[in-house]
Amino acid sequence: MAAPLGAPTLHRPQTLDEVCALLGSLDQAMVYGGGTAVQILIKQGVLFASDLVDLSLVPDLDGIERTDTGLRVGAMVSLRRMETDPVVRRVVPLAAQVYGHVANPRVRNTASVGGNLAHGDYRLDPPTALMVLGARVELRSSAGVRHVPVRDFFVGFQETAVAPGELVTAVEIPAQTGSSSGFAKLSSQSVNDWPCASAAALVTSPVQGQRELRLGLGALAEVPKYVSVDVPSDAGVADAVRLGQEAAGPVIDPIPDIRGGADFKRRLGLVAVEDAIRAAWGSTGGTDTGAAGRSTGKEGSDARRNSRRRWWRSR
Repeated sequence: MAAPLGAPTLHRPQTLDEVCALLGSLDQAMVYGGGTAVQILIKQGVLFASDLVDLSLVPDLDGIERTDTGLRVGAMVSLRRMETDPVVRRVVPLAAQVYGHVANPRVRNTASVGGNLAHGDYRLDPPTALMVLGARVELRSSAGVRHVPVRDFFVGFQETAVAPGELVTAVEIPAQTGSSSGFAKLSSQSVNDWPCASAAALVTSPVQGQRELRLGLGALAEVPKYVSVDVPSDAGVADAVRLGQEAAGPVIDPIPDIRGGADFKRRLGLVAVEDAIRAAWGSTGGTDTGAAGRSTGKEGSDARRNSRRRWWRSR
């Protein structure tokens, strides 16, 4: 059967050098990994690629390598593997947790780590964790290899730092050593839908009486956002939440859509920040009030339920 008029030409290279040569010579080529992003673009009628470059036959893109500093994750590793792999769960548990919240198992079994980032959607879950973990994206072209921090990877609405002729080949994630973390994803529609707001929090070990609280925010601006703030190591969770929300507030600038208006998402974003901080701070051994003793899992759960009740009452 003949291809429809205007259908992209499919290329199936077998080496990275062939991929780079194709991307360097074709005018409007799109790399094809897991294919979930491509299917979305086709359904939306906004796929303008003249050529699709399929990575499925290229070796060495689907491995997870333990390095001296953390993990090197190949671009073709599935999101489901990031969720379930015991090495990922041990070395970067926050990443495993967040990848497990993407869409549904069918999507996670198909979508790839590299394709997920290259898609560049502001509502993506993984960048929230990758930003607070200090991960870098490895980009390759015929000119060589370069690395871009995930915090700098998203440069505009659905735009990334991938230059013409480049492709994502790996993500380097530092080990989550001596830190605690939490993640919150809040949706107004089904649990598998895009979030209205998501937040990842990471709290580092104390240094000179301070802990660094890092926050990655998703779906709350035209690109994923990263902020950090120093918090006294003996601060209570309420103080950590207040400082975190004060740091996050100025960068929250939601895009209204069918999932909610800007004000709705802004309030929900602050709830997600609180939930993520409470989950992270509770496991640091910090106190609820600075003097009342260690917070427990039940107390953290009760606090999260109460914060959601306050949010719903304010609608």
